[in-house]
Amino acid sequence: MSFTTRLLVAFDYLSPAPVAEAHCDGPCGVYDPASARIAGEAVLSMTKKLVALDMSAEGAHNTYSRFVAIKEEQADIVKRELCILWHDYFKPEHLEAYPDLHTTFWNAAKQGSACKTSISVEACEELMSMIEGIHNMFWATKGREVPWYTAS
Repeated sequence: MSFTTRLLVAFDYLSPAPVAEAHCDGPCGVYDPASARIAGEAVLSMTKKLVALDMSAEGAHNTYSRFVAIKEEQADIVKRELCILWHDYFKPEHLEAYPDLHTTFWNAAKQGSACKTSISVEACEELMSMIEGIHNMFWATKGREVPWYTAS
């Protein structure tokens, strides 16, 4: 251990940082299912491009691998964003209003995984439908009706 490291460890021991406590990862009110929707739109878009790709064209294999990488990355983002909403935003009173809340989120996360492991437009459309349901549930808990946006 270097002198600097020993010095920092000693300083941390003598004057530890205060413990920070919070009830969520970010300030209340910053949650929005829009980020899951945007990532879901990318998953759907990449899947449509994969289905339509002419594999006999020059460079098609490179394009294919790029589309798959983007699709999988965006599906992970969908899952992460939905889990943040599920774990950090929704509270017991929401579960009373939506008794299927846990099943809804669990199924949507599983559908995100299904979109990663397949090239199915139907699977992606089902994921988008599930995200829309979560969108509606989320905004209802805020007492607002926010229209569902569909990319053209």
